[in-house]
Amino acid sequence: MFDSSSVKPLFCFVFKQENSSNILSELDEEFDSLYSILDEVKESMINSIKQEQTRKSQELQVRLYNCLNMILTAFFLFSLISSKAARQIKDRYVTMASAFRLSLKPKVSDNMTHLMVDFSQERQMLRTLKFLPVPKAPEIDPVECLVADNCVTVAWRMPEEDNKIDHFILEYRKTNFDGLPRVKDERCWEITDNIKGTEYTLSGKMTLRFRKWSYGYILKTILFWIALNFSLDNSSSHLNLKVEDSCVEWDPTGGKGQEKIKGKENKGRSGTPSPKRTSVGSRPPAVRGSRDRFTGESYTVLGDTAIESGQHYWEVKAQKDCKSYSVGVTYKTLGKFDQLGKTNTSWCVHVNNWLQNTFAAKHNNKVKALDVTVPEKIGVFCDFDGGQLSFYDANSKQLLYSFKTKFTQPVLPGFMVWCGGLSLSTGMQVPSAVRTLQKSENGMTGSASSLNNVTQ
Repeated sequence: MFDSSSVKPLFCFVFKQENSSNILSELDEEFDSLYSILDEVKESMINSIKQEQTRKSQELQVRLYNCLNMILTAFFLFSLISSKAARQIKDRYVTMASAFRLSLKPKVSDNMTHLMVDFSQERQMLRTLKFLPVPKAPEIDPVECLVADNCVTVAWRMPEEDNKIDHFILEYRKTNFDGLPRVKDERCWEITDNIKGTEYTLSGKMTLRFRKWSYGYILKTILFWIALNFSLDNSSSHLNLKVEDSCVEWDPTGGKGQEKIKGKENKGRSGTPSPKRTSVGSRPPAVRGSRDRFTGESYTVLGDTAIESGQHYWEVKAQKDCKSYSVGVTYKTLGKFDQLGKTNTSWCVHVNNWLQNTFAAKHNNKVKALDVTVPEKIGVFCDFDGGQLSFYDANSKQLLYSFKTKFTQPVLPGFMVWCGGLSLSTGMQVPSAVRTLQKSENGMTGSASSLNNVTQ
């Protein structure tokens, strides 16, 4: 069933000016097809008449030739009647005269009535040609529709039964952002043809529209779910990190060129006081946890969207040669020099592939070694209201570790990377397998409780 809090269907009929031209073009094609069929039938019937005419003409010519031959033969015989041999020949052929008369009778007739036509019924049928009755538009069936595991199953029904419908055509366009489609980000419509049923499943957040084949009305539907769709915030990244919207990569030379330029500018401005000599009143003091770049060995970048409520899920994939990285969440108050998991305001899992391979959960500078294989891709589930942060194998949905706490402030997705890179997948619905595990799991117990402190 549709969850009204996570799915927003929108229905509207779309009519374009070009539809009239398309209909006229289709009408021309249909009539051209009829003309073509009539021409083919006409040609076939004409050929039949001509063949019959040719057959009878040939038969008459044969009979005419035989008749002339008999006349010439008879004339020759009568001219030799004085001789005894001629009399014998004459008597013989005269005796066979009746046979000659029978064989010379034509075997064909000039009657062609068997090839006559009567198209009165067909003409009447052609006069009854008219446009197909346009049925009512399909209606979305919200009870049967389903949005789960980043897939959309759209179901529809017909207000009235129509046995003229052969199949449906589904047109869809995938989107990777919240809200209605924006012109600059619109993709081409893709088509799935020959849908015999009244439902279809597609993966990804998308805009859908479907239509009955041969009918001109299009029902356009936008189906999507509310999900955390964030990018990496370049303004909060460390100087040694090269940041794009959904990728971050270690850059050992980052910021050095800018520092040299700034140094030259300061040397050339002898009358301008250095930043260290600037009075406190001339600029606001630096605030701990501001959205400036991180410094030191924090190597951190944050997401640009804070989580204040709800359940959210995203996935992180590290480069194969990445030596060290962390994935988690943090309050906005994380300091410039702080690393994820080393403060009481950040939670993460940390992977270290340098010198020795370790996989651990970190919080408040406490470490819990994880006796599991580091997955190719890590799924992060954050239940802000329930105070739970869980990490999963994104492929198998195996639970890796779960923090149980109480979030008292909005949290930001946080990432640390050194000598390597990370790529993100956001705007995802919480997988159904994760939801099921969350109902049965209430965090890690036993030795894991040392990290599950309630943070104020």
